[in-house]
Amino acid sequence: METIAITVPTIEYGVAKFALPGQGQCGDHHLVCCNQSGILVAAIDGIGHGEEAANAAKAAVSILKTGADERCHEGLRSTRGVVMSLASIDSGHGMMTWVGVGNVQGVLMRSGAAKGTVQEVLLLRAGVVGSQLPALQAAVLPIAKGDTLVFVTDGIRGEFAENLSALESPQRAADRILEHHCRGNDDALVLVARLTGVRG
Repeated sequence: METIAITVPTIEYGVAKFALPGQGQCGDHHLVCCNQSGILVAAIDGIGHGEEAANAAKAAVSILKTGADERCHEGLRSTRGVVMSLASIDSGHGMMTWVGVGNVQGVLMRSGAAKGTVQEVLLLRAGVVGSQLPALQAAVLPIAKGDTLVFVTDGIRGEFAENLSALESPQRAADRILEHHCRGNDDALVLVARLTGVRG
């Protein structure tokens, strides 16, 4: 009897969130979605705070889940809009395409890199998805097993990447970044994803 292996891209990730005190909901959301064609990782910051910001971010997650990322801008016109960064990972070919609109920062730390050594930083384009979409120019990077992707919303201070470690578990890293770099005056989200199913 022949055994056929079905390979599904895998990823290990951790998320930490902070809701602005006095607000019922956090306006920052994330998505990690695996399918046969790859992995979609996104961090989304609804404009403003509270319920309306959360609704805009949730609407973006719903649209991205359907695979309709090119329709996200039109689908969010009735909301406050969002800023977001996302990465599409093709694990079979060892490639990642990422793009950012607004101020959701993204960094990629290579497997085996020295602590605090970030090799790639996402180029962000000014704009708001659902309101003012800039000309988008995605970057394509080679990736390897063990590489770590980090997205943070603007409730996290910019020096969050200083102590990144390729050995720290993604959840521990997300919790630590939130604990040490949260501004405390805005919603905040940290998404740390380590690639575990990339060929190579």
